[in-house]
Amino acid sequence: MTQYQAVAERPDAATGAAAPLIFEQPLNERLRTFLRLDYLYNQALYHNEKASQWGSRAAVSSLIDILAITTRGDVRSEVLKDIERHLAQLEGFSSKQGVDGSRLRALINNLTRLRAALSAAGNSYLQPLRDSEFLAAIKHRSAIPGGTCEFDLPDYFFWLSQDAAVRAQAFNEWLALLRPLCDAVAEVLWLTRQNGRARKETAMAGGFAINFDRDTPLQLLRIVLPHESGLYPEISGSHHRCSVRFLRWQGLAARPTQTDEDVPFTLITC
Repeated sequence: MTQYQAVAERPDAATGAAAPLIFEQPLNERLRTFLRLDYLYNQALYHNEKASQWGSRAAVSSLIDILAITTRGDVRSEVLKDIERHLAQLEGFSSKQGVDGSRLRALINNLTRLRAALSAAGNSYLQPLRDSEFLAAIKHRSAIPGGTCEFDLPDYFFWLSQDAAVRAQAFNEWLALLRPLCDAVAEVLWLTRQNGRARKETAMAGGFAINFDRDTPLQLLRIVLPHESGLYPEISGSHHRCSVRFLRWQGLAARPTQTDEDVPFTLITC
């Protein structure tokens, strides 16, 4: 199945027009994991700020999904490797002319701080979450449609019935264990996007093929389309080659179809 992330930016303040849509496609499993973690972490933060039982439920659901991802591999080690790679690249700029030295030092200091926090967390930094019987019961019941109802998990219902400040405090303690990893992931993704190279392209009759240089492996594709185009890309392929089909949105009741028109778009390779 094609995986992409559509990011709707805020409307342009000057014109009031909706900003372009940016669709993202990770080109390796590591970056796919990073994007999912960042998505879930931001979702958890958003719902945790809602002073409601439903907000707390949604935040806990995101937390459990994050734990599921982190058990599939050594994500912490992968993030540390990426931080080291970015630090080496940034330090290489220090001897080049025309580089903003203060900006460069700020980036290096921030990466160094994130590396130190993640390293200090240790290999067992998420063990308290994994050992929690309370969260384990919710995770187990979440596999059943509607399995976290009050009659299934009375202790969960009791916790949800507590004052919003009590729930927020508990959730913030859980998030504190995740923060070194998720803050580092967010910074790695930001740097990856900042290193992207943009170029204008045209998909003839709605189709476009992208071949990559094997000596310069890419991490991420970003496709930018006008908000009002009524189109979205379907991307498939690997880190060697990708194909893109631009589909026209036909509403919820109709199947989208590939456009037969030429589609101008911006391609950003990271």
